[in-house]
Amino acid sequence: MEDPHFWEDSASAQKCVTECNELKSWTLPFQEVSTRFLLLKEIYPEAEATKDQAFLEELQQEMDLIEKRLGTLELRKMLSKEMDHNSCYLSINAGAGGTEACDWAEMLGRMYQRYAVRKGWKVDIIDRVDGEVAGVKNITFRFTGNDAYGLCKSEKGVHRLVRISPFDSNAKRHTSFASVDITPIIDEEIVVELKPEDLRIDTFRASGAGGQHVNRTDSAVRITHLPTGIVVSSQSERSQLQNKETCMKMLRSKLYEKEVLEREAALEQMGGEKKEIAWGSQIRNYVFQPYTLVKDTRTKCETGNIQAVMDGEIDDFVAAFLKEFG
Repeated sequence: MEDPHFWEDSASAQKCVTECNELKSWTLPFQEVSTRFLLLKEIYPEAEATKDQAFLEELQQEMDLIEKRLGTLELRKMLSKEMDHNSCYLSINAGAGGTEACDWAEMLGRMYQRYAVRKGWKVDIIDRVDGEVAGVKNITFRFTGNDAYGLCKSEKGVHRLVRISPFDSNAKRHTSFASVDITPIIDEEIVVELKPEDLRIDTFRASGAGGQHVNRTDSAVRITHLPTGIVVSSQSERSQLQNKETCMKMLRSKLYEKEVLEREAALEQMGGEKKEIAWGSQIRNYVFQPYTLVKDTRTKCETGNIQAVMDGEIDDFVAAFLKEFG
C-alpha cells in the first residue's frame, strides 16, 4: 500500500485495502485484549495483597470488559461460512392480522436498525410499503458492514408477538406474526447469469415519503424470477433505472445464496450432519403480556428484558445460534 503506484489500478487497490482492513479488524482487537489482560495479570497480585477493595472492584470491571471483548472475537471466529463476512439485505413481511401484524413488522424493523447501528453498519432502506392504518406491510434494509450476513442469518424465519393490542378497544391479547428474510450481498466479481426471458419486470408508483418523484412517476420496480418465483422490489432511488439496478443486484444475491445453501446442505447430508433448521418455521416468541419473555425456539436462549431486545440487544440470541448451528 505504500507503493507510489498503488492507486493506479483503483479496483485492485480497493480490494487490497479491504483485505488489509479485514486483517486489522482481527489483529488490533486481539492485541488490545492481550495487552490489557497481561497488565491486569501483573497488577492483580499487588492489589490483592493490599486488600484495597475499591481497586479490586475496578480490576474486576476491567476483567469483565476483557471477557466481553474476547467474547466478541470468539463470536466472529464462528463466522466461517462462505458468505458470513458479507453485507446483507434484511427483509421483513407482516403476516396475517392486519394492522396489528403491520405494527409488529415495524417494531422488528426498529429493532434491527438499532442492532445494525450498534454494530457500526451503514443502514439504507431499499423498499417500504406502509400499512393501511399503522406500521409496514413489508420493508427491506441494506446493512453494509463486516459480518452483517453472518450475524443476521440467525434472524431468518417467523417471529411471533403476544401482547395486549393498542388497536383493540377491548384490551384483549393478540398474537401477531412477521417473517424475516436475510440475503448476503455478493461481490460484483461473482457472475450470476440472468436470462431476460426468465424475468418479469413491473414498474409502479412509489409510496410513502421521498420527495417530488413519489407518486408522480412509475419509478418503483419489481422483478420476478420466473423459474424460482423469487420476487425483489425497490423504490428507494429517484429513477426507474436506479431501482432496476438495485433489484438486479438483490436478485443475483438471492440466487447465489440459494445455490450456496443448497451446496452446503448437500455436504452436510454427506457428512451425516444431524442438526437441521427449518427456516420457514417460527423461530422466536416475544411475549409482552401477561409476563415479559423473549425465547428462541431453536436454541432455548431466553431473556425477560424484552425492552433491551427491542432496543437491538440481540447478541445473546445470535451467539447461541452460531454456537449451535454455525
